[in-house]
Amino acid sequence: MLDKSMFKSPNLRLEHGLADGAGLPLVCPGCRREVSQEVFEQEFCQCARCGYTHKMSARQRIAMILDEGSFLELDAGLQSSDPLGFPSYREKLNQARTSSGEKEAVITGLGSIEGRRCAFFASEPGFMMGSMGAAVGEKLSRLFDRAAADRLSVVGFTISGGARVQEGIISLMQMAKVSGAVRRHSDAGLLYIAVLCDATTGGVAASFAMQADIILAEPGALIGFAGPRVIEQTTRQKLPEGFQRAEFQLEKGFVGKLCRRPEQKALLASLLAMHEVEPA
Repeated sequence: MLDKSMFKSPNLRLEHGLADGAGLPLVCPGCRREVSQEVFEQEFCQCARCGYTHKMSARQRIAMILDEGSFLELDAGLQSSDPLGFPSYREKLNQARTSSGEKEAVITGLGSIEGRRCAFFASEPGFMMGSMGAAVGEKLSRLFDRAAADRLSVVGFTISGGARVQEGIISLMQMAKVSGAVRRHSDAGLLYIAVLCDATTGGVAASFAMQADIILAEPGALIGFAGPRVIEQTTRQKLPEGFQRAEFQLEKGFVGKLCRRPEQKALLASLLAMHEVEPA
């Protein structure tokens, strides 16, 4: 069962019909099934009837995947400023911090999965859709470099609307910056596993999300760079149904395996054990 203290994001509680102490049921958008908060937690925020995957906060991911008490957060104080003076950006950042309870759109740190040490990151969908700005790029780059220095594998859960438009070219530069850190980690002979969640798009999908040695995905996850309408208008072709879903990506070889939430921890632990290296 998930640690209840991890259900801290106000916007996620409201989205799922959850409220502190109110006992309100969750109504699944997929099949209209009603469940209690306790059952919701036991099912890993995934409907047992229809398989609909509800959004999870970054800290819910940490509670679900990492061994209890093993997580050491890194660079918790790093957060975006307003480098371009973009209209209303400061207000949106403050709103995102209040609604998500987090300072940025990604949480990074060190931990263990069934006793296997690793570096870990999880996107925070409640913070501007997990979008990537300068702070997100810096946190991820530092994590990969720390993992390379400590001879650790990296496990990451990606959810993102892409590069943050309010930071312009600065946010786009993070694609190359994080990619460089991923390459240094790879050149050190270390493993990187990415789990693509709904939705992984834009500059994140076009960079570190698809650069992992092993790419897993949650069933039904939207994965792609631009939206279907933009692609159809650009290519002037009718696109296959569901071409940006995880199942289609698996069929075409972009994803190695689909993995439901109840199976993720055991699978990740097995992969880490298979690729374990001597510590520095």
